[in-house]
Amino acid sequence: MPTLILVRHGRSTANTSGLLAGRTPGVALDDKGREQAARLPGRLAGLPLAAAVGSPLQRCQETLAPLLRERPELASHTEERITECDYGEWSGRKLAELNDEPLMRTVQQHPSAAAFPGGESMRAMQARAVDAVREWNARIEAEHGADALYLMCSHGDIIKSLVADALGMHLDLFQRISAGPCSATVITYTPLRPFLLRLGDTGELGSLAPPEASGSGSEPDDEGAGRATVGGSA
Repeated sequence: MPTLILVRHGRSTANTSGLLAGRTPGVALDDKGREQAARLPGRLAGLPLAAAVGSPLQRCQETLAPLLRERPELASHTEERITECDYGEWSGRKLAELNDEPLMRTVQQHPSAAAFPGGESMRAMQARAVDAVREWNARIEAEHGADALYLMCSHGDIIKSLVADALGMHLDLFQRISAGPCSATVITYTPLRPFLLRLGDTGELGSLAPPEASGSGSEPDDEGAGRATVGGSA
């Protein structure tokens, strides 16, 4: 099955002002975020991406824009199910202020029990994101083959919840995961289990390129075979 590159959007104006943006309209990348987005095409250079899938929110679309300008042939899609968590009445509020809310302790320590007033639960957030990835995996494989690479640009809590799912972790542990602005988290899906290849990576990604085919009937490459080796590959 395909390899998914999850890119968190670049740093936004809400990040620098300490706001919980949620789905508040008009939240854009700040100057640093635009610089991060401008470097993304170079970080992905040489990778044969099958598609770029983005959250509909402005900060994700702005993060993808330089990549799509540089690769006009790259298929681009918008996926509502990887949009930010619906924080309801918390959206747009200062994080420092929200730290005094009793619910925040639940969000941090028992997120599977957390539901935002006027918004959605964290369980629902994870479920829709996982469903989206599973369906996109099947679509990309059907159209581009099992070794295909594709990219999704989404949000911190979405990416953390997808990593927790890939690692077989309970959602209550997902706050232990970190994915900074414009970082790349990479998961290879197989019929038996996913493999987390990168987490919160802000460096080059060229080594993710699939090996050149050596002809029909060739054996699996050592790296792919080694991912499931007990004790790790050599």
